[in-house]
Amino acid sequence: MEGASPSARAGRVSRRGLLGTLGGGAVGAVLGGVAVGLSRGSEAGAEAVSSAAPANAVVEFMGEHQAGIVTPAQDRMHVAAFDVTTSSLDELIGLMKDFSSAIGYMTRGLPIGGSAGAGGDDLLAPPEDTGEAVGLTAGHLTVTVGFGRSLFVDADGKDRFGLKAKLPEGLIELPHFPGDQLEEARSGGDLVVQACADDPQVAVHAIRNLSRIAFGRASVRWSQIGFGRTASTSKAQATPRNLFGFKDGTANVKAEDTSVVDEHVWISGLEGESAWANGGSFMVARRIRMTIETWDRQNLGEQQLVVGRTKASGAPLSGGEEFTEPDFAKKGANGPLIDTNSHVALSHPTRHGGAQMLRRGYNYTDGTDGLGRLDAGLFFIAFVVDPRTHYVPIQNLISKQDLMQEYVRHTGSGLFVIPPGVNEAGGYLGKRLLEG
Repeated sequence: MEGASPSARAGRVSRRGLLGTLGGGAVGAVLGGVAVGLSRGSEAGAEAVSSAAPANAVVEFMGEHQAGIVTPAQDRMHVAAFDVTTSSLDELIGLMKDFSSAIGYMTRGLPIGGSAGAGGDDLLAPPEDTGEAVGLTAGHLTVTVGFGRSLFVDADGKDRFGLKAKLPEGLIELPHFPGDQLEEARSGGDLVVQACADDPQVAVHAIRNLSRIAFGRASVRWSQIGFGRTASTSKAQATPRNLFGFKDGTANVKAEDTSVVDEHVWISGLEGESAWANGGSFMVARRIRMTIETWDRQNLGEQQLVVGRTKASGAPLSGGEEFTEPDFAKKGANGPLIDTNSHVALSHPTRHGGAQMLRRGYNYTDGTDGLGRLDAGLFFIAFVVDPRTHYVPIQNLISKQDLMQEYVRHTGSGLFVIPPGVNEAGGYLGKRLLEG
């Protein structure tokens, strides 16, 4: 650039090279294991505690379970899946340490590296933090990290990092469900990162920085931005609406129902090589495009028939209020008041041996397609104790019989195991898998 000094020009030219040198273990040294430091009263941890404001906007990163699952669902989301590009287990461990350290800063509303992370005096190196969240609060940011089956074994069954024996049996290849129109570029991944916050810029900032940190070790495979939660994970939250205009997640698992969460969300009882996953969960992610234009032309009676609930109040068509239990046996002049192939009827736990899931999805819109139709819908996220019992049978039935299938197209899919949280000195996300 005209007027730049030779040293400044050299700094710009070498930026990619510098990032490359940080791509291995050096980032961990730079960030200093701050996620762990937060629990040990280190200098960086003290800075994080004192500088984050307001404190009530912070969701604690450390804990038995990862945040972002039973945490009251925030209104904004950015999810990204990564392909791990390194073949070194040591570099993969370094990546997870660096992720954990960065998350420890960001969830307290701080730039990565502390107050000087987005600036500093070194003009020849990129800042540790990209800076676009400076001045914003933590925004109840949660960052949840998980592992895909392909991290353990490749498409040919090859053990990529010596982790094959630790592959949980529940981390299956999801079957091709009837009606699936999956796009490879929107599906799968070795790692997943779910960032949720009150502020979209805070969520995007988290994914952006983790993507930068991953440089040389992992690359983004796909990502999705969501707005407007489509489920409540706390009894204190009102039931939101999806883009069909209906209340969504009325019967969702709530954090306050701890016995239900323990039974249907948290993994427990695994023994041997896969015991590392106890305290974690399985995350199902599905990009569900809604045929908005077709739906909007249907009369109210048809829409309510498909869903099984009234559009205005969310009450089941069998009567009552929103939270009244549906009466599938109650009949009207033309048969059951709730159609046996309605979404409510087919997804109800009584149809699946009592299996429940904690849904945490978001609305999305990605502009329009080549025909001028909205590319919009639901980015479905659910956390379950075992997808073989708590997701696959449910989705199979819905795909075959649900009246709603006429109005949706599943275009992306992923299944990931979410490791337990970080709750010990020297810990990081995935440590029990990678080093245990």
